[in-house]
Amino acid sequence: MEIYRHIFSPIEVNTYVLADKSGDCAIIDSGCYTENEFRKLDGFIESRKLKPVLLLNTHCHLDHVFGNRFILEKYNLRSFCCEDDEYNRLNSVNIAMLFGLVMETPPEPEGFLSDGQIITFGEISLKALHVPGHSKGSLSFYSEHDGVVFTGDALFSGSIGRTDLPGGDYATLIKSISGKLFTLPNDTVVYPGHGGSTTIEKEIKTNPYFNQH
Repeated sequence: MEIYRHIFSPIEVNTYVLADKSGDCAIIDSGCYTENEFRKLDGFIESRKLKPVLLLNTHCHLDHVFGNRFILEKYNLRSFCCEDDEYNRLNSVNIAMLFGLVMETPPEPEGFLSDGQIITFGEISLKALHVPGHSKGSLSFYSEHDGVVFTGDALFSGSIGRTDLPGGDYATLIKSISGKLFTLPNDTVVYPGHGGSTTIEKEIKTNPYFNQH
């Protein structure tokens, strides 16, 4: 699996393109806020001769769904996400206004994912892990074969997601990370929704929100 990271919008969200050797690709968290940003993403996909076949949302906070409408209009793809995060998708227009931003309500999802569900494209399999706490419907996507996990805003390098937004809960997030993410192999590479990558082992040992020894 080839993994490409793009940073979009004033909130600087990571949009990941995961490519299979066949050329099929999945997009995780389309954060394109403007048409120019989407043209950049589309140009990258075209230059690599990739074919988008899947759109995944780790959760539906506005910065992670900005580009869902672009993806639908260009590639005829709707997202897969957790139903518990529908409240964020439906409230995204109002939340955007609080940030001084403008957007339309993102398209309805293609379908909903549950904890442990396997998603496949090409020869790649991803396992959905429900990691609530940053939001009720936060998901991570784990590839055992490639040793990587896409954690959205649950776990960052040296930090965790904020829990002061609607649906957030600090104790729930700590429990989710400990029980769902820190049980993955130590050498698993973590690709978060913002900032650079890290590893499960590094976060277990050094993340200040956990007392791991």
